[in-house]
Amino acid sequence: MELAAYQSLRASQDRHWWFVGRRRIVAQLISMFVPLPANARVLEAGCGYGGNLAMLDKLGEVQAFEFNDDARAHAANLLRRPVAYGRLPDKIGFDNDRFDLIAMLDVLEHIDDDVASLRTLGERLAPGGALLLTVPAVPWLWSDHDVLHQHKRRYTRALLAERLHAAGFEIAGIGYFNTLLFPLALAQRLIARLVGAGGVDHAVPPEPLNALMTGIFSLEVGLLGRIPFPIGLSLFAVARKRRA
Repeated sequence: MELAAYQSLRASQDRHWWFVGRRRIVAQLISMFVPLPANARVLEAGCGYGGNLAMLDKLGEVQAFEFNDDARAHAANLLRRPVAYGRLPDKIGFDNDRFDLIAMLDVLEHIDDDVASLRTLGERLAPGGALLLTVPAVPWLWSDHDVLHQHKRRYTRALLAERLHAAGFEIAGIGYFNTLLFPLALAQRLIARLVGAGGVDHAVPPEPLNALMTGIFSLEVGLLGRIPFPIGLSLFAVARKRRA
């Protein structure tokens, strides 16, 4: 990811509607699909600047790894304990650790070999443990935003399922989200293509617009599991290692 994109994440991860809404979605998905034991062991794969760590820390003992030095130091300060260096697919450590939950939130799209990366994370799951991941969806929405963030791909539901199966996972739940704001995002991308606008960073919109968009996005929390969204800006999947 380019430095400008990393810096925009650090500045906006606590307040921006997308980050706030995604954390609420992820918390709901964990509640729905991942029954965790007391004192669960949780790993965030590619934690960035640590915006999700406070949420995950409520679930049990949290560890994390991150490739970028500046992001790793900032995340460690938030977590108040070290964050490991890690680079997927094969340099993440934790060889002797097993986790009840591994969260990989908008990371897989940055990696060339996504199947090998998923397989590596599967090796760190405890028996019955779950991988929860989110990725950007809808390949034809590709824009300068994806270029700025050095994405390798956007996923379809079928492609994400294929990659998980290839890595040895069974899928417990998969679907689109960030659907209610999809028409607005589509209009924004089409206008940007027409006028040749540059990439979009994560600058926090002015209030009350940011609050309004946070509220709209967060409405989806109550709809998860009740309405299968046909499309969305993002995809989630919850998966477990396939039984031999």
